Amino acid sequence: MTATLPILSILVFFPLAGGLLMLALADERQARVAALAVAGAEFLLSLPLWYWFDAHDVGLQFVEQADWIPSFGISWLVGIDGLSLLLVLLTTLIVPICVLAMWDDVRVRVRQFLFCLLWLETGIIGVFISLDLFLFYVFWELMLIPMYLLIGVWGNPARRIYAAVKFFIYTMAGSLLMLVAILVLYFQHGQATGTYTFDLLSLYGTPLTRNTQLWLFAAFAVAFAIKVPVWPLHTWLPDAHTEAPTVGSVVLAAVLLKMGIYGFLRFALPLFPQGAAAAAPLMATLAIIGIIYGALVCMVQPDLKRLIAFSSVSHLGFVMLGIFAFNLQGLQGSLIQMINHGLSTGALFLIVGMIYERRHTRLIADFGGLARVMPVFATAFMVVALSSIGLPGLNGFVGEFLILLGAFQARPLYGVLAATGVVLAAAYMLWMFQRVMFGEVTHEENRSLPDLSLREGAVLLPLIALIVWIGVYPASFLGKSEASATHYLSELSAAMAAPPVTVPAAEAACPPEAAPPAAVAPGEGAPAQAAPAEAPLPTEAVPAEAPQPPAAPAEDKPAPKAPKHRGRHAQPQPQPEPAAPEQVQPAPAPAAGEGQGASPSAPVSAPVSAPGAAQDGGQEVNHVR
Repeated sequence: MTATLPILSILVFFPLAGGLLMLALADERQARVAALAVAGAEFLLSLPLWYWFDAHDVGLQFVEQADWIPSFGISWLVGIDGLSLLLVLLTTLIVPICVLAMWDDVRVRVRQFLFCLLWLETGIIGVFISLDLFLFYVFWELMLIPMYLLIGVWGNPARRIYAAVKFFIYTMAGSLLMLVAILVLYFQHGQATGTYTFDLLSLYGTPLTRNTQLWLFAAFAVAFAIKVPVWPLHTWLPDAHTEAPTVGSVVLAAVLLKMGIYGFLRFALPLFPQGAAAAAPLMATLAIIGIIYGALVCMVQPDLKRLIAFSSVSHLGFVMLGIFAFNLQGLQGSLIQMINHGLSTGALFLIVGMIYERRHTRLIADFGGLARVMPVFATAFMVVALSSIGLPGLNGFVGEFLILLGAFQARPLYGVLAATGVVLAAAYMLWMFQRVMFGEVTHEENRSLPDLSLREGAVLLPLIALIVWIGVYPASFLGKSEASATHYLSELSAAMAAPPVTVPAAEAACPPEAAPPAAVAPGEGAPAQAAPAEAPLPTEAVPAEAPQPPAAPAEDKPAPKAPKHRGRHAQPQPQPEPAAPEQVQPAPAPAAGEGQGASPSAPVSAPVSAPGAAQDGGQEVNHVR
């Protein structure tokens, strides 16, 4: 579905524009009202995505495309499908809740704080809708600056600089690795096809050797694993959560961490399917270690906020395990569990922030018996805590059940080990709740604590309503992603199971259907014309014109078939005419598209969006369509 109204572009730039206008206001109360109006309007603008989205269409929808830097193959290309729809909506929901939550909490540089929050929303939504790798990287880095400022300027004065710098260094180190991999992929695609582009849908068709896929997948995986975070790259997260202001922790847990998981789904797996298949056992193992390790560490935490931070490591380990199970139950469970984690953990951080504002301490030992003093607060806390441990009837149960089902199907041992995380989660969460809420009031300061205010109730009410809604009727959310997830797995499985292809080494750098890569400047975008039939090149001239010296007998490789775009916006790329047969060797030149592998056994009923494969004879490559 190609968008007639540029709704995605509006959703990206509206918060940033509103934030800039809000900075011009002198009164801080007016700035709060303006920021709440901007964030609320953004959420209302995103609701048509829910109603207009066609759940049966496996292609990209609301697609917008415009040239940005055409000389380098960079374009404004955005769109969503069932993998990204719910994440965009979660982002637009969380930000107005955060603005309302910080109403009385932030008292220093209020306008700047609100601007950073709206700026962060622009970056996060941009990541979830980008279909151009350069554009994706810009938004990926764009969200880094406001989050760094939220932690470093408005965090806990004792260790906020340490936590902000640690967050920045970890994220930037992974981002640089990913940038190198993006550039390698860009030039590999240009040399193979004659078209230099950052268009993700075209890059899905880049022919890569197995070793190249492994290295590029590793670079992408490290960047995304830091963001999730996956054990042992998680050490920045507890510090960032603990030292950040309450609203910073909510945004970080609810949506920022999901960018890493989404990166695996949208980029790392379909771009490098053979690399992903080879790394799947390692990734599943790290996910299970994270599940168990995070839960065990939670049991010994004396600080409420740090306990919830480590619980994120455990819960997101379930999400990663579901993705690398490579089946529908696991993937659907991961998609819904991302939303569940955003709602439940976001609500837990809000609740801890409410306690902190009353007592200015987060130590579990400083509480006890709060249920007698704050009964409404205790009720809300109980619902959110039970959802976090996966009680049937609440949202957490749906995601964890599907993920464990998928893990058992992939490998029973994975399911058995991961299930221990559910037991441990119940242990640390219920034990924490008992120590904070039940028993005698042992500290006099706790006897006069006020219960939830109307504003705080308005903050928690939408989150609790969604927690119950997903738990009671998950089909309304799972149905939005089922068709996309099914098609995604079908294409991914076909690429992983495809036999390796062989191509002659001499033609690997200079396909006969396109001019040599050296003759094409990066970003020119159009394939070079083939040699005319009246003047065929002699066989001896091919090695001399190739950019690399021949390391094997000079044989011809067919140029890869132009990749198909997934989604309806795509325009067919011009096909170069086949080269005329050489006169020295009478064998006819291969027809365009020769060497493409047979279709996988699983039927594909929609345009190709993820990997395909091809076959010929010589050096291994993987054709991803």
